[in-house]
Amino acid sequence: MKWECQPKVDVLIPVYRPDRRFSRLLQMLGRQTYKVSRIIVINTEKQYWNEEGYRSVPGLEVHHISKKEFDHGATRNLAAGYSDGDVMIFMTDDAVPGDRYLVERLVEALGKEGPGGETIAMAYARQLPDKDCRAIERYTRAFNYPSKDRIKTLEDLPEIGIKTYFASNVCCAYRKDIFEKRGGFVGRAIFNEDMVYAAGMIQAGYGIAYAAEARVIHSHNMTLKGQFQRNFDLAVSQAQHPEVFAGLPSEGEGVRLVKSTAVWLLRTGRFWLIPLLVVSSGCKYMGYRMGKRYRKLPKSVILLCTMNREYWR
Repeated sequence: MKWECQPKVDVLIPVYRPDRRFSRLLQMLGRQTYKVSRIIVINTEKQYWNEEGYRSVPGLEVHHISKKEFDHGATRNLAAGYSDGDVMIFMTDDAVPGDRYLVERLVEALGKEGPGGETIAMAYARQLPDKDCRAIERYTRAFNYPSKDRIKTLEDLPEIGIKTYFASNVCCAYRKDIFEKRGGFVGRAIFNEDMVYAAGMIQAGYGIAYAAEARVIHSHNMTLKGQFQRNFDLAVSQAQHPEVFAGLPSEGEGVRLVKSTAVWLLRTGRFWLIPLLVVSSGCKYMGYRMGKRYRKLPKSVILLCTMNREYWR
């Protein structure tokens, strides 16, 4: 559905202990070819916010919450409540726009239609690795975020399965009218609030756009423990939403990624990294399997397995 007039855009960012990447993010938002109306920040713990350092940022609006109040879904819904834009771009505080065209490309993607005339409800950006990104993670970014645009609809479910619902709030634009109509994100989410919302959009007959030309720099060099915990929380979110994920197992996609990465490591002469790939993949799989069965685990074990301890308290 094409825009009848130029939409107003707000950028919404949950923030916790902002660093130089966040400062760079704000700088790049100020240089966009498509003007951002407001930058709405929900900051966790006021003590970590540098009031003077960010005072001069145009359009910046800050709201503080405590760590106990933070939730992946509810905190973003809170930010959405402050926005009066036609388009809301959710970002994380460590995702830096790759160029001056990020906002413009996301708005363009939202203005497209699916192959069956579907309205695009959300459009997510391509994530590129940072300079310090390790080889395996660098390939994972290329695997999950290819260089070609795609619009996903219900018709894609038989072909690409759970990837139909894939989207990322690291950088994702939403139509505000549809967001409000559909009730926003789930009110309490340990993780994956973006995919749960995306699944609802697909099932309701909307489309999801992957905008490969909308680029952000975002990557992590996670420890083995971090990979285990992240996949534990991912699996918990899937177990909590069987209406979305039942019948769409993620293991097959994970196996495909591991095989593809191994082939790439051999082709590029990085064969010494294959043992690390095997170990890290094992940690991810163990975390995922335990997360799927979290209801059978004592709370003390859950607190050791999760990245989001506050969620369980």
